[in-house]
Amino acid sequence: MFVSDFRKEFYEVVQSQRVLLFVAWDVDALCACKILQALFQCDHVQYTLIPVSGWQELETAFLEHKEQIKLLIKQDDDLEVPAYDDIFRDEQEDEAHSGNESDNGSEPSEKRTRLEEEIVEQTMKRRQRREWEARRRDILFDYEQYEYHGTSSAMVMFDLAWMMSKDLNDMLWWAIVGLTDQWVQDKITQMKYVTDIGVLQRHASRHNHRNEDEENALSVDCTRISFEYDLRLALYQHWSLHDSLCNTCYTAARFKLWSVHGQKRLQEFLADMGLPLKQVKQKFQSMDISLKENLREMIEESANKFGMKDMRVQTFSIHFGFKHKFLASDVVFATMSLMESPEKDGSGTDNFIQALDSLSRSNLDKLYHGLELAKKQLRATQQTIASCLCTNLVISQGPFLYCSLMEGTPDVVLFSKPASLSLLSRHLLKSFVCSTKNRRCKLLPLVMAAPLSMEQGTVTMVGIPPETDGSDRKNFFGRAFEKAAEGTNSRTLHNHFDLSVIELKAEDRSKFLDALVSLLS
Repeated sequence: MFVSDFRKEFYEVVQSQRVLLFVAWDVDALCACKILQALFQCDHVQYTLIPVSGWQELETAFLEHKEQIKLLIKQDDDLEVPAYDDIFRDEQEDEAHSGNESDNGSEPSEKRTRLEEEIVEQTMKRRQRREWEARRRDILFDYEQYEYHGTSSAMVMFDLAWMMSKDLNDMLWWAIVGLTDQWVQDKITQMKYVTDIGVLQRHASRHNHRNEDEENALSVDCTRISFEYDLRLALYQHWSLHDSLCNTCYTAARFKLWSVHGQKRLQEFLADMGLPLKQVKQKFQSMDISLKENLREMIEESANKFGMKDMRVQTFSIHFGFKHKFLASDVVFATMSLMESPEKDGSGTDNFIQALDSLSRSNLDKLYHGLELAKKQLRATQQTIASCLCTNLVISQGPFLYCSLMEGTPDVVLFSKPASLSLLSRHLLKSFVCSTKNRRCKLLPLVMAAPLSMEQGTVTMVGIPPETDGSDRKNFFGRAFEKAAEGTNSRTLHNHFDLSVIELKAEDRSKFLDALVSLLS
């Protein structure tokens, strides 16, 4: 469904209705939901929120409430490119009729001339129609062949709030977190990220200027959003600098920390900065203030010497009062970890509600709990990557790389969920590209599998596009997985909104992979 005026064609339509809100298990979707909730609260709109993790849950929830649904706003499966006849009226019949109704007394030569002109004109029209339909097929093929992401949903919702002059600081922060989620998970290109960051930076400047005159600008309860050119280190302000360096994909891959040589390079890096190990290994908040003042510049300068040119990145931070400060990426990792937490004392819906609540400043205890879970997740990710690379689990299947986690692998339960497995796969591919000397393998995509359920004998499988500098982040594995499953009658479940994530019977894995190899060769 195409919406040109989001306010008039979407919000004003649902504003007078009771709204049924389906929300996907995705940080960007959660942020969009928070903005929409705030707008509904402002306009006294009644709504029911239902979390849906995939197509099956969406269908079930829809069937439960379909009697009450009067209007459905959905994302269509294709571009809805209209057919040729819907756009151009073919005048062939009209011309034939006009020819029949012409003067019967006309000269035969005039009839022949008119007939020849009609034949030439009809031939040209047929050619134009064939060319137009060929272009239409190409557009639809390109659209359906690849999976890719556009503007963050949270940014779209914030834009709606801004158009209605109802945008608040909290809404701006949720839009920032939604965009950062896309960047953390490599869903958009660096150029798209920088462009959207620029848009949000202008909004942040406007909000900060607006808040300067408010009485609570320096109160304990104030919220302050700042644009920062900060370090590309995961959770470093809530961790030790050493732990962050070891468990951030960017630094771990370039140092090759799974090897002895990589560990030595890390020690050389720290020595080059002149930072004592005692300071580096304690919590960042406890480091000497004199060291923290110039830390970013020191790290960037040394990183350049070690070939890490992108050690700093454009991002935002938020201050809640005087004590609590978070980077946007901190919140993304925390919310994602809460949402896919393997803790047994909570159900899936409980995890969803915990993750949603953690985005509110009134629930900072949940956000800090999410940060602790995120640390465990990042540690487990790097340990698993080290294990895969050291034991040569990443193998070339011809047109793609393949890696499979075995049942019994430490922390394997953390990677049975789609977002966690996708993040592990992306980080593994980046590390493999940095470690291999095979030029061809550096250009290959990765397919990764992890155990899902021992009782049902299923695995989760995810496809990751090649790791190249000019990558447009288009993923072709969704369609490829469907074709391979159809061709081999493999028992698969294509339930996730992310089409490159599927569930597969472990018994069918061999024939499924064989079909995938022949399909992509």
